[in-house]
Amino acid sequence: MKASTAITVPPKYDPEKDKNGFMNPVMLEYFRQKLIAWRTELLKESEHTIQQTLQGTELQKPDMADRASAETDHALELRTRDRERKLISKINSALESIDLGEYGYCEETGEPISVARLKARPIATLSLEAQERHERLERTKRDE
Repeated sequence: MKASTAITVPPKYDPEKDKNGFMNPVMLEYFRQKLIAWRTELLKESEHTIQQTLQGTELQKPDMADRASAETDHALELRTRDRERKLISKINSALESIDLGEYGYCEETGEPISVARLKARPIATLSLEAQERHERLERTKRDE
């Protein structure tokens, strides 16, 4: 992680309206803060689930229907946590790419990813066009 000087993101900052160039220091800090807040929220939810839901779940219920329902809920919770674990990994990768100066650029083409796309999905690694090509290719492979 490179040392950074304190960069302040102005209140109500909108990176789409920033005229200071793509991925300037303020824009990078905006996305860094957005990613860190998202990761923090996911980790809090995960901790809550572990403490409240999974540890308190009694899967050995005498009634078969109750047991099946509890096991289904437990499995769903575990799948959700697994998806969130993968998402946290992608957030960490995005934060690392900010530190490396690579954030906001398409992994496939090297072109800038639109700021609107990054606002909607700050972990995006492909431009919209590259993502669409990737999805078309996946559909073609799946249909074969």
